[in-house]
Amino acid sequence: MNLEYFIAKRLITAKDYKSSISAPIIKIAISAIAIGMIMMIVSVATGIGLQQKIREKVSAFNGHIIISNYDNNQSEVTLVPISKKQDFYPKFTSVPGISHIQAIATKAGIIRTEKAFEGIILKGVGKDYKWNNIKEYLISGKLPDFSKGLNEEVLISQFLATRLNLQVGDSFNTFFIKEGQNKLPNIRRFKITGIFNSGFQEFDATYVIGDIRHLQRINKWSPDEVGAFEVFVNDFNNIKTTGEQVYEETSSTLDTKTIIEKYSYIFEWLQLFDLNIIIILVVMILVATINMVVALLVLILERTQMIGILKALGADNWSVRKIFLYNAFYLIVRGLFWGNLIGISLLLIQQYFGIIKLNPENYYVNQAPAYLNLGYVLLLNLLTVTVCFLVLLIPSYIITKISPVKAIRFD
Repeated sequence: MNLEYFIAKRLITAKDYKSSISAPIIKIAISAIAIGMIMMIVSVATGIGLQQKIREKVSAFNGHIIISNYDNNQSEVTLVPISKKQDFYPKFTSVPGISHIQAIATKAGIIRTEKAFEGIILKGVGKDYKWNNIKEYLISGKLPDFSKGLNEEVLISQFLATRLNLQVGDSFNTFFIKEGQNKLPNIRRFKITGIFNSGFQEFDATYVIGDIRHLQRINKWSPDEVGAFEVFVNDFNNIKTTGEQVYEETSSTLDTKTIIEKYSYIFEWLQLFDLNIIIILVVMILVATINMVVALLVLILERTQMIGILKALGADNWSVRKIFLYNAFYLIVRGLFWGNLIGISLLLIQQYFGIIKLNPENYYVNQAPAYLNLGYVLLLNLLTVTVCFLVLLIPSYIITKISPVKAIRFD
């Protein structure tokens, strides 16, 4: 073992590399592993990060599960109210994994200013609304306070504020159409207390968040009537199971829908990222493995005489193979070191400075999100080492075919 270690150490010295014909091949192999690791870390981090960020945004404005009347299923606007006197409200204790439930209502309207007008949906919320989900998207002003009496405070998106030439502190009129013919619209005047920007065009161009009591008065509902309930779960991965349990625990007159079902086109698109990540991982590991196989073959051919001498001294095939496998392992570790260092550095730069920007109309986010987790980084390193090491057992088998007599005479 000492002899093997000494020879292996001798094989992997920089001096040997510089003076051997295998030096360029070895550098290419190390570079391939480093580049492959960079690509894998970045692709997994950005893929998972984008999925998580979009999930957070969709759930922030809709909850994870929506409970509504069947009559309201195909509409963003509340048509038929639901009584707040439900067994599952205000605490949904019958289903595990639920963190919060809140009552909301929606109604279409038109914001009219002196120079412009926009169609919007006023989302009415109450004192049970989970503002923490929206707070991170607030870019100016403050969040409305609906914990006391009825007020005119609203939260509007930067998209709508820009189109309507409004800013924090401004007031505007909103027209709500009454049901039935020949009825004058209801007019409400609201004051902007905060402006948000989620980067999610579908929400930013549509929603204004205000007091639910305005909608209750416009619709002539009682204080105990709302449009729907938004349910938040602790673990998004279990949302399908939790959604089925919520459906079983609600009245037969109510329906439930997860955000995956409501926004199926978004989540189907997100699933493509999983396939893309897998393809990148396979390609990068394949490229790294091929380069390591070539490097190992070159090393074996370059040290054929040494192999013959070792065998003549009594070393068995496996002992000699281990010398070259040790060498290959060292090269893999060097490549992984630089790959991890550069890959993690790039992710940290993106996290703190947001250098890479994205078009929110296409990707629903303003910049490429980077999800950095030590667990998946270690897993990628372990996967690369394992696959490369197992594949390298094949070319190292050539050593068993080398005859000591012929090898010593090899030139």
